[in-house]
Amino acid sequence: MIAFFGGGKKAAPAAPTKPSDPKWVTTAKGGFHQLMRIDPDELNLRDVGGVYVIWHGGTKPEWLYVGESPSIARAIDQALDMDEITEYESMGRVYVTWSPIQQDFRRGVLLYLAQSMKPLIHNPRTPKEGSVELVPVLAPGAKPDA
Repeated sequence: MIAFFGGGKKAAPAAPTKPSDPKWVTTAKGGFHQLMRIDPDELNLRDVGGVYVIWHGGTKPEWLYVGESPSIARAIDQALDMDEITEYESMGRVYVTWSPIQQDFRRGVLLYLAQSMKPLIHNPRTPKEGSVELVPVLAPGAKPDA
């Protein structure tokens, strides 16, 4: 596993150039959490920081939003208050996942995901190209190359 995942305050290693698997969080059954049914407090996410991804399923699934936060719980609560996200529930359930990526790398992961996924809803906090080093990671559900 790459050192940029997890907690710790060690010196930041160089970011990888090949997409790494950030171990996106899944349910106990191996699926992804439904945004409209998740309880961040039940999952103890108040003090968990990282990068998160929101998308909708259905006949034509699409990436909706990517973000980073020092509190995944707060980010989920904010997403639930965004009509431009929750309106997609009628097109196929809306899902969310996150990875506890070390703070030093979050903005690089966010920029990489925003560029590669092209989510429908722009996150105004996404860094500008060239302002941070890209940190390539696999999208939720993607399998690493063997």
